[in-house]
Amino acid sequence: MKWAEFRVHTTQEAVEPVSNILHELGAAGVAIEDPQDLVTEWSVKYGEVYELSPEDYPDEGVMVKAYFPMGATFKETIAEVRRRVHNLVSFQIDIGHGTMDYTEVKEEDWATAWKSFYHPVQVTEQVTIVPTWEEYSARPGEIVIELDPGMAFGTGTHPTTILSLQALEHAVKQGDAVIDVGTGSGILAIAAWKFGAESITALDLDEVAVNNAKANVALNSASDFVHVQQGNLLDDVASESADVLVSNILAEVILQFTADAYRVVKRGGLFLTSGIISSKREAVEGALKAVGFLIQEVNELDDWVAIVAQKPSQA
Repeated sequence: MKWAEFRVHTTQEAVEPVSNILHELGAAGVAIEDPQDLVTEWSVKYGEVYELSPEDYPDEGVMVKAYFPMGATFKETIAEVRRRVHNLVSFQIDIGHGTMDYTEVKEEDWATAWKSFYHPVQVTEQVTIVPTWEEYSARPGEIVIELDPGMAFGTGTHPTTILSLQALEHAVKQGDAVIDVGTGSGILAIAAWKFGAESITALDLDEVAVNNAKANVALNSASDFVHVQQGNLLDDVASESADVLVSNILAEVILQFTADAYRVVKRGGLFLTSGIISSKREAVEGALKAVGFLIQEVNELDDWVAIVAQKPSQA
């Protein structure tokens, strides 16, 4: 079978929605070339165990690569990718250049090439993410999460995911009930379980994401503890059912369900939000305060923001 390497030259802000579009439309693998990875402080602090080559990265912006089979519907698929990516502008998402093209590649070439982007990486004080094909020996006390990036929405090394993992690491207590909204690969739900949560629900509207998350949950032997469900945000979630609610999702989406988040979080519980570009921090903080949350902490990494908000213990 012939395959196409489809490239989208975009911005850091648009990486996750662009990647989501590519996965939804059937990409067999997605790789992200972000030059920020070459200089970002967390990669030095936590010590990535592999070397990055500047030659593999664009001079500016971010290159998102996806691999599609060049079958009978290929042209229609690519046309739909282009339409959806350009439509992100209507959600006030900066797509930068937004240029798209593709080249034909041999299956054996891309199957090996995209894996070269993914290696074990320590993303918090405790957590290291390991692709399934890599051999890795955990240190005493280290938490290892296995992911298959071929079927996941990223590998947990995007700043928004790192911020979410760091927030969860400090927020989750033994026996907590945790809800992950917009679970994607399921990494946050898996991490919550490894941090000691007793009941974890992972929600996503997209069926592909639900299947991806279930596969990664099973990969980490967590299927008895992490329950992945298809659902629209918090529409069908009971009130005051979460000690910790976490959502690594676009700021525009967070703004749609702050009231529901307040309803679902237990008194004294926490709402951890990420996926927020710095320019939209004030809007999200304002929406959280408006429904009754108290802002406890705000953390930033590479122009991305994570907010820790608490529901008051008393009315």
